[in-house]
Formats: sequence, structure tokens, C-alpha cells
Amino acid sequence: MNDQTPVADAPLFNPFSPEFLQNPYPSFQLLRENQPLMKTPLGFWVASRYADVQMILKDKRFGKGFEERMKLRNGDDVFDNPVYANMRTWMLVQDPPDHTRLRGLVAKAFTARRIEGLRPQIQQLVDELLDRVEGRNSMDFIQEFAYPLPLNVICDMLGIPAAERGRFEFGSKISGRLLDPTPVSDDELTQIREGFSGQAEYFRDLFARRRAEPRDDLTTVLVQAEEAGDRLSEAELVGNVILLFGAGHETTVNLLGNGLFALLQNPDEYAKLRANPDLVPGAIEEMLRFDSSVQMTGRTAMVDIDINGITIPKGEHVINLLGAANRDDAAFDDAESFRVDRKDVRPMSFGGGIHFCLGAQLARVEADIAFRSLLARLPDMRLEAPDTAEWRPTFTLRGLTSLPIAWG
Repeated sequence: MNDQTPVADAPLFNPFSPEFLQNPYPSFQLLRENQPLMKTPLGFWVASRYADVQMILKDKRFGKGFEERMKLRNGDDVFDNPVYANMRTWMLVQDPPDHTRLRGLVAKAFTARRIEGLRPQIQQLVDELLDRVEGRNSMDFIQEFAYPLPLNVICDMLGIPAAERGRFEFGSKISGRLLDPTPVSDDELTQIREGFSGQAEYFRDLFARRRAEPRDDLTTVLVQAEEAGDRLSEAELVGNVILLFGAGHETTVNLLGNGLFALLQNPDEYAKLRANPDLVPGAIEEMLRFDSSVQMTGRTAMVDIDINGITIPKGEHVINLLGAANRDDAAFDDAESFRVDRKDVRPMSFGGGIHFCLGAQLARVEADIAFRSLLARLPDMRLEAPDTAEWRPTFTLRGLTSLPIAWG
């Protein structure tokens, strides 16, 4: 190892801090300026510059190393817990060849053509949600719009009947804690385990129904792959449908909420977007960059790797700070400013390399339809309580618990 390996003495990076969870960006700036590639006292490294994060996510010398990371964080018996046993089947945490096999099973449901074909259905959902609230002059944007929209879209894709969607209630403030680099408490793990258990029970029942009566949905495709015996095990079926369900709506909830919050906090930018709705696609990229739904993703060095003269030894883990990379002035001019007409925005918010988010295009389409419709029907939106934003107490998935807005 390089003798100059930087180890944090001062808490430049403290994901335990409530202040950090409320606003991590000042800490990110300190990291980029002082120790952009730093080994923390917790044993993992953090990368905060755009160029470094981009390289690590694309470099095949880095893998997921999920099982080793979990054992290091939680002990050698971590996978005796059914929550972590479920997680280890997710394609999100797999390396090839398992990642390639699992991703290939679902990729056809997320092609650009299929996602574009969902536009009329998504527009109908958006119109129905706005019909419910338009005459009231106020709503909790998270609870009444940002959550039900992507929830219903992913439920449609998975074939979850409309009458059964009420069981999936928004409000799990700690969902996402399993992905954080910090230890999960016993109380948190109990809550998460109860949620996983309920979802697994529901989906096993849905699988049985799809075996008996196949439908044109993603669940049927995965059930048939599991029945083939050589493409998907039962544990992988359960784990990856839970993953698709959660990832299919949680990050989009945060994109919509974080995006609208940034927009309404910057009235000049809001006025600019209102005057020119053709800026919406670029504005969505700026929303993704400015306050990313996903703040970090982990990688493990598969060999000793040199980055700018610093050696990451084989087997050591790197937390790539997507939110920090997105605010790097070396990659984006005046990166701390929110600008809806920013050109050529390429945020790291969907990750990179072989793990680039499968649902990126779906999230963009949902956000495009949502913001165009909001601008057309509620053009004078404003924050009801701009100084009292409450963020969910998770680091990896950044989002608001509620967002009261008013209009008219």
C-alpha cells in the first residue's frame, strides 16, 4: 500500500450525523477539496470526485464483493438472517456470471421501446392523481402524487392487481438502511425483517397464481424462468421480484420529490421552466444531478488498483459518493447551483458500468410526464413549509418523508 494512504482524522465523512443526513453536500465539498479518495476509520474508502467515481464504476477490476462486505460489517453469520439471505440473491449485488444471467431475464421488460409504449398509461395515472387534488389547492406531494405514481407503474409491470396495492403503504422511513455503509440497529433490522417477510409471503402467493394462470406481465416471465430450473432459483425469484418492486418505485418517488423541492426553492428557475416546458427533459437531468435519489454505490477491488498514486488493495471496499460526484465543479460549471437549462448534464445518479440502473429510462419517462402535467395544471405551485423539510434517515436513498405544497 502507498505509504501516503490518507486516513480520516477529522470527521469529513460522518454518515451517522443527523446534520449529514439533512444536507450531505457541505461534507461532500470538504471531501472533494481535501481527501477525494479517503480511507475511513470504518475500514472502507470513499471516492467523491466525478472522474474517480466514473472510473471505478466502469472499471472491471472492481466488483461488488457483496458477501465479503456484509460479513465485514455484520459478522460471519450475517446470512443466517433471512433479510440478508434475501439480499444476497439480488442482481444488484451480484458479479458476473450471475449478474449477467439475472439481469438478462428482466432486461427485455425495460427496453426503450417498451418504456416509451407505457406513456399513455403513465399519463392516465398522472391525470387521475391530479384530478383528485386540483380543486383542493394543496396536497402532500410525496404522499398523494410522488409515491402512488411510480408504485402503480411498477405494480402494473409486475401484474399486481389494483385491489391488492393498498397493502404497500408509503411511510417506511428506514427502507434503504440495508444499503447504507453504517451498521443497522436491532430495532431497524426487526422492522425491515417484518417488511421483507410480508412482501415475500405476498409474492409467493402471486407466483402460485401466475403458475396456474399466466399473464402478460414481468412476474409471469420470471416464474416461467424459475420453472425452467436452470435460469432462476426459487430464492432468486423471491429476492429479485422484491428488488424490482422496491427499486421500481422508491428511487422515482425521491426523484419527483427532490426535484420539485429544488425547483420550488429556486423561483427564477421555476419561472424559466414554466415559460418553456421544452426544457423539462434537461431539467430532469439537473434534478437528478443536484439532489440524487441514490447517493452512493459500493465496489470492491478485485486486484490492487492505483488511482492517482493511491493504492486500493485487493479486497478493500470503496463507497462511491454519487451525490458528491454530481456536485464536482471539475465536471459541472457552478455545480452548487440549480439550473434547469444547464447543457449536457450527465449525472452519475443511475450508476455506471454493468450495473447501470435498468429502470433509468422508466424513471425519466415518469418524471417527464409528471412535470409537464404539473406545470400545465398547477402552474403556480409553492412550498407550504419550505424551512421544515424532513428527510428520511437513510444515506444511500435520499428522499423527503413529506412535501406540502399549495397553489391557487
